[in-house]
Amino acid sequence: MKPKIFIDGEHGTTGLQIRTRLAGRDDIEIISVPAERRKEAAARAEFLNAADVAILCLPDDAANESVSLIANDNTRVIDASTAHRVADGWVYGFAEMDRDQGKAIASARRVANPGCWPQGPIATLRPLVTAGLLPPDFPVTMNGISGYTGGGRSMIDTYVSQGEDAPEFLPYGLTFQHKHVPELKKYAGLARDPLMQPVVGNFAQGMVTMVPLQLGELERVPTGAELHAAIADHYAGIKDSAVEVAPFEPVERTPALDPESYNDTNRMRLHVFANDKRAQALLVAVYDNLGKGASGAAVQNLDLMLGLPG
Repeated sequence: MKPKIFIDGEHGTTGLQIRTRLAGRDDIEIISVPAERRKEAAARAEFLNAADVAILCLPDDAANESVSLIANDNTRVIDASTAHRVADGWVYGFAEMDRDQGKAIASARRVANPGCWPQGPIATLRPLVTAGLLPPDFPVTMNGISGYTGGGRSMIDTYVSQGEDAPEFLPYGLTFQHKHVPELKKYAGLARDPLMQPVVGNFAQGMVTMVPLQLGELERVPTGAELHAAIADHYAGIKDSAVEVAPFEPVERTPALDPESYNDTNRMRLHVFANDKRAQALLVAVYDNLGKGASGAAVQNLDLMLGLPG
């Protein structure tokens, strides 16, 4: 019998992307509330409890409500909202974060899908903290740019309606209270709050995140080659990793940092750039905010939970 999958919020940006990625698969069954019952409160609970896996593509409050409606021990959950990313009892759904993270996801009843913005910095910082090359109290600053689909339906509608008149480069989160800070801090292994400075660009999807490192104040200053080796070793040890590490080479610029280069995939590519004489480095991640940053990761986690090849 095929496992039943219910996407709660299937008509939102992430939900539609997940449906597209699962279209045509014959190893699962997608169940949906019929159109004539969508306004029935009981229908949502019925389908949540009928599913083997429920994927929540909802605002935080609605995601919490959905979890509360599950009245059995069989329905497993992947939550794509922010609601449970640092909550006890939930496994973080970044399969490559640690060597045993995929196994933890596979056996979990509750999986919190990662946010798009923290995933790149976590991917580069966590191996360095774990290897002892960066101390947990290192002052981390991150920045980057993402397509406007990362802002949800209202931002998508704004950018589409404005067309070429929409801002090409719009910084936001300037109160430094970004909702992803707790997630980034916890899973990067940091002891102090990082400073996040995100930017939205006038393109639909794709993103680049960057973590600049001023290394000169460290008791022992790691070289760029050491930073790269620690990150590369981490991902080399993970089977079926969706994360790749670019070669370490000195370049002034490279087309590989195009934020749209991994669109419509579940891939992520990491780069390390450095100037050892100046004790400075830059950690970069390139991925799709709707792929590895959202729906791609959700499908990867679903396959792990169901023991399917994907």
